[in-house]
Amino acid sequence: MLVCDAGRPRNAVSRALHGFLSRDGINPMQLRHLAREELNRYPTVSFRESEITDAVETADGFDVHLVDGVRLQAGYLVVATGVVDKLPEIDGIHELYGSNVFHCPYCDGWEVHGEPLAVYGDGTTGFEYALELTGWSKNVILCTDGGVLPSPVQLEQLGRNGISIRPEPIQRLEREKDGMMIIWFRNGSGLMRRALFFNPQQYQASPLAAKLGCTITEGGVVKVGKFQQTGSRLFVIGDAARSVQLAIVAAAEGAEAAFAINTSLQKESIC
Repeated sequence: MLVCDAGRPRNAVSRALHGFLSRDGINPMQLRHLAREELNRYPTVSFRESEITDAVETADGFDVHLVDGVRLQAGYLVVATGVVDKLPEIDGIHELYGSNVFHCPYCDGWEVHGEPLAVYGDGTTGFEYALELTGWSKNVILCTDGGVLPSPVQLEQLGRNGISIRPEPIQRLEREKDGMMIIWFRNGSGLMRRALFFNPQQYQASPLAAKLGCTITEGGVVKVGKFQQTGSRLFVIGDAARSVQLAIVAAAEGAEAAFAINTSLQKESIC
């Protein structure tokens, strides 16, 4: 088995991984290191620090093209390339992403529970996300950044749950020395918060799945079947194929795909 890794994981900015039993709070890069060490025990597994740029399905597998020009033959292909989060266009957000700015409360909400939080979003999306965050804090403010306000009925419900609105366009985000952050609005006013959560637009990190004819849903993920299979010899696992985007879910899907592939290989080897 060959593992091709381009070294650009989605959670590279994350300081700690959560929701993974026995590894809660571990740095994601450390988890990758431990995984490599464990796999090094098996002589049938090898790694290549490279990226697959193209793959063409053949009668008995795939013709795989690497970014460095190498071409390989594979009987089965598992796509685990994930998705890319599109951050809002706000000055300072990239510097704070992973420390004060997050996109998943299930991943990072507990570490800031009970703290003053902000939600970035407008309309129904912002309304729903702000209500969701009340599961982690009762001090939540919705920032619509000059966008569409929630409906009157939704505004009333937000008010009943103690959520206020800051509709002004945002100028920039700035970190304070005490771990807090300031959301500066274009009118010159500022809002002190511990963290800001946003619901990102996402797109596939690799064009491989689309090139191989996989169906991409409206949510930007690959539609898969049993054992994460999309074709007779093609599998897509992890964030690229799921709305529940957790490391432990990706690991479980990898185990499912491995089970199916190993079963097929055993059948092929029987005369």
